[in-house]
Amino acid sequence: MKYRKLGDSDLEVSEISLGSWLTYGVGVEADKARACLEEAFAQDINFIDTANVYGVGAAETFLGEALQGRARDSYVLATKVFFPMSDTDRGLSRAQIEKQLDNSLKRLRTDFVDLYQCHRYDWDTPLEETMEALTRAVDTGKVRYIGFSEWPAERIQAALDMAGVAKFVSSQPQYSLLWPEPEKEVTVAPESFRPSARATRPAWPPTGLTCPECHGPLWEDSTNGVVQFRCRVGHAYTEEVLLDAKGGEVEAAMWSAVEALEEHAELIRKVAARLDEAGSAHVAGVLRKRAERSDERADVLRAVLAAASQPEPEPEAA
Repeated sequence: MKYRKLGDSDLEVSEISLGSWLTYGVGVEADKARACLEEAFAQDINFIDTANVYGVGAAETFLGEALQGRARDSYVLATKVFFPMSDTDRGLSRAQIEKQLDNSLKRLRTDFVDLYQCHRYDWDTPLEETMEALTRAVDTGKVRYIGFSEWPAERIQAALDMAGVAKFVSSQPQYSLLWPEPEKEVTVAPESFRPSARATRPAWPPTGLTCPECHGPLWEDSTNGVVQFRCRVGHAYTEEVLLDAKGGEVEAAMWSAVEALEEHAELIRKVAARLDEAGSAHVAGVLRKRAERSDERADVLRAVLAAASQPEPEPEAA
């Protein structure tokens, strides 16, 4: 297992982390969940990520029980706040951050979390109030560092520009070949956005593709008038060479993505049904919308693959 510093913090985290959405406390039986957690530690994963809304507290409760007896400094624990925990509890107000943090700590059976993340941006609460509440959480020792997930670029910058408040050290966006949206603004933001990446981030726009040799990310470089795709270590490819190398791999990956999206949607619907039974209709509704988006993405991929499999039309006779 390889490790790296998380942003500008002193947290050293495994490059692979263990998440817990739709699984622990809800979709996976306790014994299987515990076996999964133990295997993660056996593989030297030390970064555990959860959220208060996962199973409406169930994931945190499971982790709080399963992590008992393990040295607290042997793992990095992250959780999140924003989504509804009841009809009246949601968002990033000062009162909600204080209340939800204390509830998370109680469920997780710990005095502090290493990383506390804003699960989304709260347009109903002034940014100043949110940042002051997060800073207070850091100052009291309940939180070591703060991060965000799925925030708009200009709100991230506004938070970083604020004086006298704790600074974000991490971003957890939805990001994949199927959803490259962060590339538009977040991952190509000014240097002040990502101070820990100043020495390593190329100025070219990222593509979402990976290098066939080192498997690192590829950027599009057209500085000399010729489009090439380059990685950080110097490998470069023309579009034709890259397509030849990646064509079969991409098609297989796309079919795998279709299957994964379908399984994802099915699992979400099962969890939504359980939440309905538990009386959490609002959260169940949010999950069903996510399932619909997964279905839509699977349909788009199927259409692309079907179009790509059609033979080239014969040229018309002169």
